Amino acid sequence: MLIDAHCHLDLPDFDADRKAVIERARAAGVGHFVVPGTTCKRWANVLALGERSDVSVCLGLHPYFVDEHRDGDLVALERALDEHAEVVAVGECGIDARFADSWDAQWILFDAQLRIAKARDLPVVIHCVRANDQVAKRLRQLDLPAGGLIHAFAGSPEQARQFLDLGFVLGLGGALTHARAKRLHRAVASLPDDGYVLETDSPDMPLAGHRGERNEPARLTEVCRAVAALRGQGEAQVAEESSATARRSFRLT
Repeated sequence: MLIDAHCHLDLPDFDADRKAVIERARAAGVGHFVVPGTTCKRWANVLALGERSDVSVCLGLHPYFVDEHRDGDLVALERALDEHAEVVAVGECGIDARFADSWDAQWILFDAQLRIAKARDLPVVIHCVRANDQVAKRLRQLDLPAGGLIHAFAGSPEQARQFLDLGFVLGLGGALTHARAKRLHRAVASLPDDGYVLETDSPDMPLAGHRGERNEPARLTEVCRAVAALRGQGEAQVAEESSATARRSFRLT
């Protein structure tokens, strides 16, 4: 059974056919879905999905939506985590260096969420774009015992090792299916068998050959095939090991 370790099934992109999307994924061999929260106003939708036995949920404040977050959202996050024991991680949170104008605000928000996760011994789902070294440095300073997931990893083998040494696993998705992603290909080939999980980031992060299309969890099988090819392993082995790592990282039963 494959686990999609990061997909946004709560988003409006799936409102018209969410049930069919999940059924297609299950038919393709994807049996479990980890859905992260991105804004306070969407947490209710995420938690509603978490009532399904095949969905696990995370709650967080995404850096992309920094202008939408309000002063009370961090307090609301702490309250939600205390009230919902089913939440498996804090996230999606992190740093996106493409948006330099909100750099300081992103770090304040990210640091607060890391501390919230540490206080509750929860893993963290981290969005990290063009900031691998800076994020790794902060994680080393805080020493988070529960580790977490570096979502949509796209760095070098050396950066991958930094995160692994800090107790984090790497999320592998559509980016690695593109022929031009040579550095990422080298990183994927260098990972230990228990150092990564598979994800789609649906509806985003399109795979090669699907540009402009809505992504969905059924395409996790294509990610699995690409990872297996890069690592010189069988697809069944990649599926088994990545799913075991997802279960361990998120403490899934």
